[in-house]
Amino acid sequence: MSELTIWTYDWVPEGPRGFVRDLRLRWACEEADLPYVVRTVAFDDRQTNHLDRQPFGLVPFLNDGELEIFESGACLLHLARKSERLMPRDPAGEAETLQWTISALNSLEMVTVPWWFLNICGEPDNQLTGWLGQRLEHLENVLAEREWLAAGRFTIADLLMADVLRVPLVRAFGDRPASEAYVARVTDRPAFRKAHADQVRQFEAADAKRAEMAPG
Repeated sequence: MSELTIWTYDWVPEGPRGFVRDLRLRWACEEADLPYVVRTVAFDDRQTNHLDRQPFGLVPFLNDGELEIFESGACLLHLARKSERLMPRDPAGEAETLQWTISALNSLEMVTVPWWFLNICGEPDNQLTGWLGQRLEHLENVLAEREWLAAGRFTIADLLMADVLRVPLVRAFGDRPASEAYVARVTDRPAFRKAHADQVRQFEAADAKRAEMAPG
């Protein structure tokens, strides 16, 4: 089996810790018992210092032997092909997993991220609020009737959807008991807790190194 290498930043400020999207790849590997290592690119000058591997200067990106992949969704789908724990192999289960994985990115995250950004920027009249509420209400209705999104069990679709929904501002939006129970259930999995702790620990360890290198 080729060695998996997950690439992330060497450091980020405190706010994004636990939410940088390399966490999605770490989590998937932990769920599937896929061996991996984590390597880093510099946070400073990040817009230009790794454009040869990620054309938008973002993280994560993934190496699987000589194969190189960027975008967290694409990386997750690649990992899901390596383990039935992440995606069923029967056509119906695979199709259901794929549709919910893509919907987490296209139907939910494309709304939650700009809505979140306008909120933290102090936008007094966030025109996306109604759109967000509609999408979250539709998902609440789905989650009120099922424990998992696809194939009657945990899949990569749940990993990605829960990661989109667990952002604190999104999680606190409205009264959505089924969605809250879902996020709590998915993020209580040992694989998530380990991946989350490992990411936070990595960035905390980098604080000391940056302090040593700071002038004065």
